[in-house]
Amino acid sequence: MALHHLPTGTYETRAALAVRGGSFRDKRQFAASAVLVQHPDGDLLIDAGFGADVAAHIKMLPAFVRAPYQVGRTVQEQLDAAGYSRDRLSGVLLTHSHWDHASGLDSLRGTPLWINADEQRYAAKDPDGKVFRLVSRGYDIREYAFADGPYLDFPSSYDVHGDGSVVIVQAAGHTEGSVIVFVTLPAGPRYAFIGDLTWQIDGIRRRAERPWLMSRLADSDPGQVRRDLDRMIALDGLMRIVPAHDLGSYDGIPLLVPEGAGRSR
Repeated sequence: MALHHLPTGTYETRAALAVRGGSFRDKRQFAASAVLVQHPDGDLLIDAGFGADVAAHIKMLPAFVRAPYQVGRTVQEQLDAAGYSRDRLSGVLLTHSHWDHASGLDSLRGTPLWINADEQRYAAKDPDGKVFRLVSRGYDIREYAFADGPYLDFPSSYDVHGDGSVVIVQAAGHTEGSVIVFVTLPAGPRYAFIGDLTWQIDGIRRRAERPWLMSRLADSDPGQVRRDLDRMIALDGLMRIVPAHDLGSYDGIPLLVPEGAGRSR
């Protein structure tokens, strides 16, 4: 098994809008990234980052949520540059369906899309699912359910390979089908890819929720976000917790490079 960080760009926001108690003077570069989880039984991409048509996707958003952004290489471009065969990919697993996690689906067609029924229903009707509905057209949907019982303090889970290495739990507060993906490497740290449970690691380390107004605008169930945030705070120190948009939380996860080349971080 192995993990790789595939950064596709960033967009800018103020810390005061990201985490309760943040400063308006503190600008944060929000990551738009994917993570490749390599496993002998099939690889998975967690999220898809920015796509080739990200500029058009951003124009589909309400004007008040658009932000300055920087674009890097798409996931597909990085896979191609590394000589990675997409035949090895079992699917793209979204932590949730918001645009900055789904945009890169525009260039990954032919790979199955893994999504649970609650998130499919949410994405089909919610205004924030507009980009997802565009870029997911034509995808083979792999619907999974949480039938493997409790995991850590979460009441239900899905063990992807049946060996405990990749386990998905439902954390349905930010969106109705949001998930957290736990990855355990055979000889290394454990990781928790928590999507948008909190936008920045401050939410874990300072036990700080989103600002009240942002929570009301962004979260389907703020109370559930609070309960799941408490669960993850209790696990801090036992594993690497990676909020999807905290760029620094990806430090130490190697980039994807051609086989035989030196690894970059």
